[in-house]
Amino acid sequence: MTALTRRTLLVGGALLVGIGLEPVRAASPRGSLAGAPRIDAWIRIGEDGAVTVLTGKAELGQGIKTALIQVAAEELGLAPAALRLITADTYLTPNEGYTAGSHSMQDSATAIRHAAAAARALLAEAAGRRLSLPPEDLTVADGAVAAPDGRRLAFGELAAEVDLDADVPAAPRLRDPSAHAVVGRPLPRVDIPAKVAGGAAYVQDIRAPGMVHARIVRPPRPGARLVSVESDAVAARPGVIRVHRDGDVLAVLAEREYAAVTAMRALAQAAVWQGGSRVPEPDALFVDLAGRAAERTLILDRGTDAPAPPGRRLTAQYRRRYQMHGSIGPSCAVAEFDGTRLTVWSHAQGMFPLRKALAEMLGLPEDRVRCIHVEGSGCYGHNGADDAAGDAALLARALPGRPVRVQYTREQEHLWEPYGGAMLTEAAAVLGPDGRIADWDYAVRSPTHLTRPPGAGQLLSARMLATPFPAPPPKALPQPEGGGDRNAIPLYRLPRARVAHDFVADMPLRVSALRSLGAYMNVFSIESFVDELAEAAGADPVAFRLAHLDDPRARAAIEAAAARFGWGAPLPPGRGAGFAFARYKNLAAYCALAVEVAVERESGRVRLVRAQAAVDAGEVVNPHGIRDQIEGGVIQAMSWSLFEAVAHDAEGPTSRDWSTYPIARFPDVPERLDVHLIDRPGSPFLGAGEVAQGPTAAALANAIRAAAGVRLRELPMRPEVVKAAIGV
Repeated sequence: MTALTRRTLLVGGALLVGIGLEPVRAASPRGSLAGAPRIDAWIRIGEDGAVTVLTGKAELGQGIKTALIQVAAEELGLAPAALRLITADTYLTPNEGYTAGSHSMQDSATAIRHAAAAARALLAEAAGRRLSLPPEDLTVADGAVAAPDGRRLAFGELAAEVDLDADVPAAPRLRDPSAHAVVGRPLPRVDIPAKVAGGAAYVQDIRAPGMVHARIVRPPRPGARLVSVESDAVAARPGVIRVHRDGDVLAVLAEREYAAVTAMRALAQAAVWQGGSRVPEPDALFVDLAGRAAERTLILDRGTDAPAPPGRRLTAQYRRRYQMHGSIGPSCAVAEFDGTRLTVWSHAQGMFPLRKALAEMLGLPEDRVRCIHVEGSGCYGHNGADDAAGDAALLARALPGRPVRVQYTREQEHLWEPYGGAMLTEAAAVLGPDGRIADWDYAVRSPTHLTRPPGAGQLLSARMLATPFPAPPPKALPQPEGGGDRNAIPLYRLPRARVAHDFVADMPLRVSALRSLGAYMNVFSIESFVDELAEAAGADPVAFRLAHLDDPRARAAIEAAAARFGWGAPLPPGRGAGFAFARYKNLAAYCALAVEVAVERESGRVRLVRAQAAVDAGEVVNPHGIRDQIEGGVIQAMSWSLFEAVAHDAEGPTSRDWSTYPIARFPDVPERLDVHLIDRPGSPFLGAGEVAQGPTAAALANAIRAAAGVRLRELPMRPEVVKAAIGV
C-alpha cells in the first residue's frame, strides 16, 4: 500500500483492528447497536489515554463529525478536541449501510451515546477497584477518573483493565440532560476550516506518491455501444501510460492530469459509437410517464368502508420534472491495487455496499477490498461517486502498484449521474359542511429512488464491460419510510382517506436517490392542495392546518413559525406569504415554514425575500449544525423549485453545464432566513437533514398564489411558467 501524504487527509490509521458488521436497516431506541452491539465497535481507549470514536456514517457536509464528537465527549466527560473520530471505513468502522434518510443522528449518535456511557461506567468500575471506592462515588471527567479525596487515575492508566470487547448494556446510565456541558451547545464545525482555507478537504484533493491520472470517455448518448476506436496515436502521446478498453469502457491513464485531459479529448474524437436509448421529448414527458406500466400499492386505506361523505369535491394534479444533484465538484475517486488487495477512497454514501459491488465486479473476496470514505464537494444522494469508484477500481486493477485517480468532467457529471426522477401526483378531497376535510384520495406515480450498490450492475461501467453485469430490477422502497411514496401519507387528521403508490419500474433516464427522495414532491403536492382546500373553505391556511392536527409537536412547530414570521400581517403589492408543514417520513423531524416572495409580473421572476422555519428535531446536539441543515435545505429546495430541471431531447439529457442546468445564484439567496429550534433535551434524536425540502417547495407555490393570484402545480416554477400563468 502506498503511503499517502497529508493531502490525502487523515482517513484512518492502520493500528486499529477492523470489524465487519451487518448494516442496520431501521432506526431503533438503541440506534445502530442492533447490528454492532460491542462497545469497542464505537469507542476505543488507547494505553496513552487517547479516545477514538468510530462511526459507519459519512460526513457529507451535514456536520455529523462535529455532532458525533459532541455526543461522545459529553458521555465521557472530555473536551471535544480530545477525541479522534473515524468515519466510514470498511476495515475499521461498524457497517451502518448508507448515510441516507436523515438517519445519522438517530442511528449512529444514539449508538455512540450508549457505547460511550457504557465505557464511562467501565472506567469508573476499574478505578473503583484500584481506589477501593464504589464507582458511584467517582467522577469521570477530563480524561481521568477522580475520587472525592483528589486521587486521579488517567484513562491511559485504566485502559488495560477496561474490557471494551463487551456488549453495550441494555440501559447504560446516560448523563442527565440538565447537566450537559457539550451537547446542546454550539460548537464550530470541525470540517469547515480546511474547506474555507483551501486545505485538503475533499477526495478531489488527494495527491498520493506515484499517483496516475485517469479520464473516462463516455458514449455520446445513453445505451450507445462502442464500435471501434483508433487509439494508437493517443497511446503514443507524451505522458500517456496506456489506453484502456474493456467492452464499452474506454479510458486513458497518464502521468499528469493535463495529459490525461487532452488525451481523453483526442480519444473521444477517435471513438465510433452506435445506437442508444431514446428518451421522450420534454413536451411528452408527463404523457409518457402516465402511460408507463405501474404496480399499484395501497399504503393507506382508512374509513373507506363507510359511505362517501357529502360536500364539495376538489381535485388537482401536480408534476415534477427530472432534477439532478448538480454537485459543485464533479465526482472523483482514488484506487490502488497491489495485486491481491484493493483500496478505494471515495465520497460515495455507503462504503460497505460499495465494497460489495466492487468485489463482485472484480471477482475479489470482500475482505480483500477496503473502501474509505473521504468527503466530496457537494452531494445529498446518489450522484456519480459510486461510478467514479467503480472506474478507479477497474483502472487500478489494470495498473497494479500505483494509485489511480479518476476525475469526472462537469459534462460527465451532469449527463451521467442518476437523476431525481420525474413524478406525477393526483389529489382529490371532499370539504364537508363544517369546512373540514371529510374525504381524501391521493396517488403518487414515481420511479424507484434507490439504484445504489451493493450490486455490481448498479455501477455504470460494470454494465458496459465486455462481460457486463446487468442492472438489477428497480425496486420500490417499503413503508413506513418509503421511496417514491415517502411522505405521501398526510400527518393530518383525515377520517376517510386512501393513498396509493403507483411504482414505475421502467424509466427512460437513469434515476436514484436525491435528497429527501419522494418526500420533496409529495409534500409539495399535499401542502399545495391543503392550501387550495383552505382557500375553498374560506379559511386561513395556518388555522386550517391546525384544525386538522392532533400531534402537539406538529402544532407547536406550526404555531412557532407563524408567530415568528408575523403571519397575517399585510404585505406590499406583488408580495405574498406562503406556509407549509411536514414531519419528514412522518417519523423524523418536524418543520413548519413561512415564506415571503416577490413576483415580478412582467418577467415572471420569483424572489424569495425571507423565510422563517420552526424545527423540532428532538434533542439538539449542535444548534449551529441543525440551523446549517435547514438553511441549506431551504436554499437548495428554493433552487430546485424555481430553477432546476434536466433538459433533454430524444437523444438523451442535454444539461451538460450550468448554462443548460441553471441553479440559484447568490443574488437569489433570501434577505433573511431564520430558524427557530424547539429543543427537547432527553428525547430521541430526530433526523433533520432533509426535512426542509418539501415544505420549501409548497410554501413557495402558496406564496406565489398569494402574490400573483395564480396556482402553479409543476416543478420547477421557472419565470416563463409564472409569466405564462399570469398571462402577461
